[in-house]
Amino acid sequence: MSLCAVIDFETTGISPDGGDRATEVAIVLVEGGGRVVDRFQSLMNAGVRIPAFITGLTGITNAMIATAPAAAQVMGEASRFVGQAPLVAHNAAFDRRFWQAELARAGLAANQPFICTLLLARRLYPQAPNHQLGTLVDFHRLPRTGQAHRALADAEMAAALLGQIRHDLRTRHGVASPDNALLMALQRCAKASVSAMMAQYASA
Repeated sequence: MSLCAVIDFETTGISPDGGDRATEVAIVLVEGGGRVVDRFQSLMNAGVRIPAFITGLTGITNAMIATAPAAAQVMGEASRFVGQAPLVAHNAAFDRRFWQAELARAGLAANQPFICTLLLARRLYPQAPNHQLGTLVDFHRLPRTGQAHRALADAEMAAALLGQIRHDLRTRHGVASPDNALLMALQRCAKASVSAMMAQYASA
């Protein structure tokens, strides 16, 4: 199983199309066996103010951003760190929008595919109380790391959830090698077809 890069952004809002920008990014490089091999984390200054309610949620202040590196610089470093590894995020649609928008502003390509632990969890753990990251971490008794709604802590927890997903695919569903290609196929699979898909991979 190949390397993947678990990513999380903190932002000024929910929509880069509406002018929202990233304020922090963290990336955890994970090998197929689940071992964390490297980490990247940085605040970034995109030249926009952080609303008070976002500061209340994340703890990231305008003063912190004022001394942070420029967003384009940070995104260039993040892009080089990731390379061509697939990206993984919890609610990947959100992080993908900011990844693509911030790299586009920096004049850089964003070709990496995304794996979504939220979509995977909805298919594999329908019995969970809900599918928020913190709930799933507690549901599986995984360690909580750092402060929630800070990028590195959330990326670390998403990486732990990814490891749990791969473990369960091996031990509960008989998939010998739950690689990135399988995860990308599974997240697109209709929920009613998950059992049939797992049986197909287990017998392969």
